[in-house]
Amino acid sequence: MPSLPTRPVIDRPAYRSVDPATGRVLAEYPTATEAGVQEALAGADTAFRAWRAVPIQERAAVAARVGALFTERAPDLAAIITQEMGKPLTEAREEVEFCAEIFAYFADHGPGLAADQPITASAGGRAVIQKRPIGVLLGIMPWNFPYYQVARFVAPNLVLGNTIVLKHAESCPRAALALEQLMAEAGAPAGAYTNLFASHPQVADIIADPRVQGVSLTGSERAGAKVAEIAGRNLKKVVLELGGSDPYVVLDTDDVAASARAAFATRMANTGQACNSNKRMIVSADIYDEFVAELTRQAEALTPGDPAAETDGTFAPLSSRAAAEELAAQIQDAVEAGATLHAGGRLLEGPGAYLEPAVLTGITPDMAAHHEELFGPVAVIYRVADDAEALAVANDTPYGLGGAVFSTDPERARQLAEDLEAGMAAVNAAEAEGAGMPFGGVKRSGYGRELGPLGMDEFVNKRLLYIND
Repeated sequence: MPSLPTRPVIDRPAYRSVDPATGRVLAEYPTATEAGVQEALAGADTAFRAWRAVPIQERAAVAARVGALFTERAPDLAAIITQEMGKPLTEAREEVEFCAEIFAYFADHGPGLAADQPITASAGGRAVIQKRPIGVLLGIMPWNFPYYQVARFVAPNLVLGNTIVLKHAESCPRAALALEQLMAEAGAPAGAYTNLFASHPQVADIIADPRVQGVSLTGSERAGAKVAEIAGRNLKKVVLELGGSDPYVVLDTDDVAASARAAFATRMANTGQACNSNKRMIVSADIYDEFVAELTRQAEALTPGDPAAETDGTFAPLSSRAAAEELAAQIQDAVEAGATLHAGGRLLEGPGAYLEPAVLTGITPDMAAHHEELFGPVAVIYRVADDAEALAVANDTPYGLGGAVFSTDPERARQLAEDLEAGMAAVNAAEAEGAGMPFGGVKRSGYGRELGPLGMDEFVNKRLLYIND
C-alpha cells in the first residue's frame, strides 16, 4: 500500500494514534479548520449532485472495486489496526476480509434492493415506490472495528448515491486515512467519501448544516443521546448503534466444558470490545459450577502477548490505557459490592493497556455492574433455576442489541429466543453474522439497521410515483 498522507503535528492534537501494547505515540494529527469543514461539506454536496445521476450499476462497480482493494491490501490494512488499537492480527485480517464481503454484497445486491417496487393503485393508473438517495450523510464511527463499522455504513449508501463525510474515532486516524485513500483509488469521485478530523463542536455544526441530510453513529449511549438530540432539533434522520449487554443463555449441553470454552472464546473476541459480545452468560443451575470452573481455567491459562505475534495462549491489550483503567475500576467496584472474582481483573503495570481476563459471579441487580456495559475481557455468569428465570435475567437490562440461546433441544431454545428483547436473536449460535444479515438493536442500544436488505432502507427517499394514465 502507498504511504499514508502526512499532516502537520500540533502541540495538543485531538487525533492521536497510540500503540496500546507499548504506549508509544505513532502519529498525531490536528483537527480540521473551520475552512476545512466547509470545504468538506461543499465538496460532498457538489459531489452528490453528480453522483446520484450516475447509473446505479456504475456506482455498484465502484463498490466492487473497494471490496477488491480490501482483499488486495489486507496485510497492510490489518497491520494498521493491530498497531493502532491492539486488535490481534488474525482478527484484524478477518475484519478486513469481512469488509471486502460487505462491499461485494452491496455491489452485487444493491441495484436489486434499490429497484422500483410496483404497488397497486387504488384509484387506477400506475404506482411505484422508488428508492432515491437523500444527499450528504455524516458517519461518526468508533475505534473497536475501525474498518468494519465504516464499511457497513458506507457500502449501501455509496451504491444508493448518497455521499459521505466520515468522522472517525480520535484514536484511529491512520485507519481513517487508509480508508479515505482506498475509496479514492477505487474510483469514488472527489467528495463522494471525505474523511474529516472534526472536533465535537464541529460535529454538532455539521449535523445542523442544511446540506447534511442524515447521520449514523456507532458508539456510546451518551454520544448517541447527544447526536440524536442535535439531529432531532434539526429534523435529521439518525441511525444509532450503541451499547449492549447481550445475554448468552445456556439451558443445557452435552459437553459443559466445550460449551464454556466456546462461550469464553466468544467473549474474548476483539479482547471483549464488541457491542454485541456475550457480556452476560446465563447458565442453568445444574451445569453452572462446572461452567464457571472451566471459564476460570480458560482465563487463568492466558498470558499477555504482542497482538501482532499471533501466539496461542495470549491475550491482547485493550484499546487504550484509559479504557483498561476504567474497566479495572468497574471490576473492583463489583467485588467491593459483593461479587466474586474467580480469575483475572488485574491491570498490569507499565504503559501498555493490558488487563487480565476476568471471571465474575454473584452480580446482583443492586450492583452497578448489573446494569453497566463491561467493555472488555470480563465474563459475567448468572445462575438460573429454569427457563423462566433465564428469560427474566436476559431481559433485565436497559440494552437490547443481541442475544443467544443454547440447548440440545432447538425448539426449547427457540421459544426462549422468541421472547428476548433484542434486535437480534440467535439459537445455538453466538450470533448471526454476515453481510446479508441486518444488524441493530432496541431499547438503549439504539435504532435503525445496517447490513442486509434493511441496510439499503435507512438513508433513502422512498418516493411514491403515481401515473394516472
